[in-house]
Amino acid sequence: MILIILFWISIFLLFHSYVLYPLILKVLARNKKENSLIFKTDDDLPFISIIIAAHNEEKVIVEKIQSIYFTLYPLCKFEVLVGSDASTDGTNRICKVYTQNYEGFSFFPFERRQGKPSIVNQLVKQAKGEILILTDAKVFFNRNTLFELVKHFKNKEIHIVGGSIHNKKQKKDGISIQEKAFMSREIKMKDLEGKIWGKTMGIYGAVYGIRKSSYHPVPQNFSVDDFFITMKVLEKGKKVIMNTSAISNEDVPNLIKTEFKRKIRISAGNFQNSFYFSRLVIKPWTSLSFVFFSHKIIRWIGPFLLLFSITSVTILSNKSDFYFYLFVLQNILLIIPLLDIILRKFNMHIVLLRFITHFTAMNIALLFGFFKYIFGVKTNIWQPTKR
Repeated sequence: MILIILFWISIFLLFHSYVLYPLILKVLARNKKENSLIFKTDDDLPFISIIIAAHNEEKVIVEKIQSIYFTLYPLCKFEVLVGSDASTDGTNRICKVYTQNYEGFSFFPFERRQGKPSIVNQLVKQAKGEILILTDAKVFFNRNTLFELVKHFKNKEIHIVGGSIHNKKQKKDGISIQEKAFMSREIKMKDLEGKIWGKTMGIYGAVYGIRKSSYHPVPQNFSVDDFFITMKVLEKGKKVIMNTSAISNEDVPNLIKTEFKRKIRISAGNFQNSFYFSRLVIKPWTSLSFVFFSHKIIRWIGPFLLLFSITSVTILSNKSDFYFYLFVLQNILLIIPLLDIILRKFNMHIVLLRFITHFTAMNIALLFGFFKYIFGVKTNIWQPTKR
């Protein structure tokens, strides 16, 4: 009986997070209106500070900076602060040129490697804007990106506005199709959470706006800074929303090995955040607790729920035909990633099989990230992901 209960609780929680919760969001959002208290293009727009932490980004930094100055946001209303985290390529040389030729462009070369959160913490202190736009070097703005991020800040209740990431390149030989599908679904869910409760559960750190007064310095060695900053704002009862019209472009990761390593780092950071903000989960009567548990906590403990269900159904398979058939189905699903790997050797790429491989790999990465957290996260220093 204990095994049966353990199995069905595990299955229900996974079903709730991946299927039921998104459906609940769609139902609750039907009659919700978007924030209507916004700046117009001809209003006196707030001065903003665009902050970029960069490490060895010579291949993209020029396009990134040009995309900023190409936006429709008034030049006199923003500044750009780039901090180079001990770059060893041509990033510093390129940025020094821009300080001479571009108005409002400031460059801060840091000689000691520190990691993105530390660089951003220091740049925020130098920022003059009442609104901060935090963004990555590999994410390129569209013409309206800055205005779409800023316009909602006319509403004093809103303290963070997340941007939307679009990915144009897709290849069948990797996981770019699966990553794009995952990100698109996540963006939609985050958007609905913002519309319903003003509690978007973690904006994308690649591009978002935040009131400088609400920015909380990220603790040392915290590797998922965007989620920490989001939760600090939600903790104070302020609103966090997405604006899917604030579009930026970024290449989708395609190599599963590269993305696997990145997911391990992110997973370790997720567990840092889950324990840091655990007190917010033990208030099940609040919308914040419901969103946090449904969207994030269940996902993060997903590997353990899968292990519980696999172990339970394996033992129960000897007790009844029903659990035996579930055991067979479970083993088929476990074999699929191996089959996908074999087929890939022969340049055969089946999209549906790759989705199962992607799901399995990302949950294994979550598990590895948990043990990385348990043994202690020694640093939040990162290497730019190859895309």
